[in-house]
Amino acid sequence: MVSSRFLLTSRRITQFSFILLVVLMPVLNIFRYDTATHELIVFGKIWSLGLKAGFYADPSLSVSLHVALHFLLNAILPWIIILSIFPLAGFIGGRFFCGWFCPEGALFEWADYLTLKVAGRRSLYKRRPSDPETSGDNRIAFIVLAALSAVVIPLLAGVALTGYFVAPKTVWTQIAAWRFTFGVKAGIIGVAVYILIGSIFVRHVFCKFVCAPGLMQMLLGWISPLSLRIKMDTARIAECTDCRNCEKACFMNVLPRKNKRDISCVGCGACVAACHKELGEGKGLFRYQMGEAREKHRERNAADNTGLYDLRHNTPEP
Repeated sequence: MVSSRFLLTSRRITQFSFILLVVLMPVLNIFRYDTATHELIVFGKIWSLGLKAGFYADPSLSVSLHVALHFLLNAILPWIIILSIFPLAGFIGGRFFCGWFCPEGALFEWADYLTLKVAGRRSLYKRRPSDPETSGDNRIAFIVLAALSAVVIPLLAGVALTGYFVAPKTVWTQIAAWRFTFGVKAGIIGVAVYILIGSIFVRHVFCKFVCAPGLMQMLLGWISPLSLRIKMDTARIAECTDCRNCEKACFMNVLPRKNKRDISCVGCGACVAACHKELGEGKGLFRYQMGEAREKHRERNAADNTGLYDLRHNTPEP
């Protein structure tokens, strides 16, 4: 059984590592599109259809089939594979990617943390019953940190993401000389404004209702009988101390003790760690579980002697 500290530390390392990967991909020419040369670069090589110059001059059937095959293999099929990543991830892992990898999710969490330290609540607009208590110590220091974050993080994100369309070397050369082309200036400012507005005013509303990859994972995770979920051990419900730390730990405002699939749950494991901390390491009521079949089988075995299984599963949910 992993400890709560190990769970939380692992998630932070995973988030940071994925952010680092996103930043380094254009720098290392792993993946980027160069608008100057109109070339897609993948793993240091120019990705093309593999067609020789002048192919369009030959109208024969064999050449047409050759072109169609190259277009299928080098254009359509790769995009189908790329676009299938998130639905497949959702079918297997639910919204695990959102909670453990998504850079925007990590940014929104950081914004929640700073708002909590500065204003005593996660949301910029109002305090929720699930917001954790905060002492208010070092408030001035957190205000300064929040102001720095609001300037530095959006600008760095703008520089990093502009590198996907303009060679990173060109971007940094222009920054060093403080002389910008329109494309570089527009890219940095556009991304910076988007990041700033999202992290201050929108945050997890974007995750719930706007983010296309997140919504695909939510939908596939919802219908999948196999997807990874966080479940509560209902057989030990009497051990719950009603501390509500599981609710306070959830930045998506999920109520974990309802023990139902919630489209907002990103599988971050914060409730798992909070419950282990309250009841003792290895004694928490929440756990990760693949699918529902195993859970129903375990519930049936636990309730066979009391007749509770038939009652529970034949009673409609409110």
